[in-house]
Amino acid sequence: MPKLGVLTFHRCINYGSFWQARCLVDGLRSLGANPVVLDHCSRRIDRAEWRCALQPLLPKRTAQSDLPLYSSKIRKFIEAFATYPLSRAFPLDEPADLESYDLVVVGSDEVWNLRHPWYGGYPIFYGEGLAARRVVSYAATFGSHPAANGLESHWADRLRKFDRISVRDDNSRTIVESILGRDAELVLDPCLQFPEMIAPIRGATRTPPYVAVYGHSFPGWFQSGVRQWAASRSLPLVSIGYRNDWADEQWIDAGPDDFAGFIADADAVATNFFHGCVFSLLNAKPFVCVLSDYRSNKIRDLAHLVGTEGNLVSADTPQGSYADILSETLDPAIARRLAGLRRQSQSYLENVLN
Repeated sequence: MPKLGVLTFHRCINYGSFWQARCLVDGLRSLGANPVVLDHCSRRIDRAEWRCALQPLLPKRTAQSDLPLYSSKIRKFIEAFATYPLSRAFPLDEPADLESYDLVVVGSDEVWNLRHPWYGGYPIFYGEGLAARRVVSYAATFGSHPAANGLESHWADRLRKFDRISVRDDNSRTIVESILGRDAELVLDPCLQFPEMIAPIRGATRTPPYVAVYGHSFPGWFQSGVRQWAASRSLPLVSIGYRNDWADEQWIDAGPDDFAGFIADADAVATNFFHGCVFSLLNAKPFVCVLSDYRSNKIRDLAHLVGTEGNLVSADTPQGSYADILSETLDPAIARRLAGLRRQSQSYLENVLN
């Protein structure tokens, strides 16, 4: 069996990052491969990740009473990371000790985002230093790096060496096709591609009914719109992973499995995170989302890809629209689009594995 490695951000204290890595590895196994996650290590990045996890709302400092909860959340993620099939550990800054592979799959996640606060600019995610016969990407993204800013030649030259490239958003596809002058196939995020790999623990989280709040730093007008709709339905707002004082309950220390079950059991979802939208889609949950500067590219492109532009709201959205969005089931056409994209994404993966 070919030796296969997956290179991604596999130690982020983030529900979406964990599940997309887990789903990609398990999904590749379902296709007959035997992948390992390339276990790059960096004390600098670990410290940055943990600082962000403990103080996610900066410049507003975390209350002392919440620090034990955020610490508990970190520990649950560290336990979950141990479930990955891992390669021999190697330093991210000096990957010379990395084993050789027949194939390395780079992605998903923001592996090419040069604006990422601590991963941005590491050449290995652009293929530098990988000892592999073939290097491909799956559902990679440039994240908040806009296509209008282009890509410096030394980064573009590295990506040209990839055997095949797939991305998960139009912004990334535009960068690849306009600057590299080569095709980039559009594929689904691994969570949407392999939803069967997520086994939520239903009913063991919070007792329904409730509205899931996922994200942080929401604008006041969004808070007001969601609160008014939830109150009209006598539904409590429960915030997961982060403190949102405008919610009725806080579940800060939830682990990755908790998150999957929590979204699966929710009546509706209010979010400003990409994977808040993704998990709403894979559970067919009504959701409302507000764009943020950092995540606007990938959320807007996902909405365009699957047809959920109407779930995105702005300061100009009338209050009555929240009821229209959150009270109705998702359009069946969305499921049909996802089914077609799954076939397209599977075809890409089968081709790169053969």
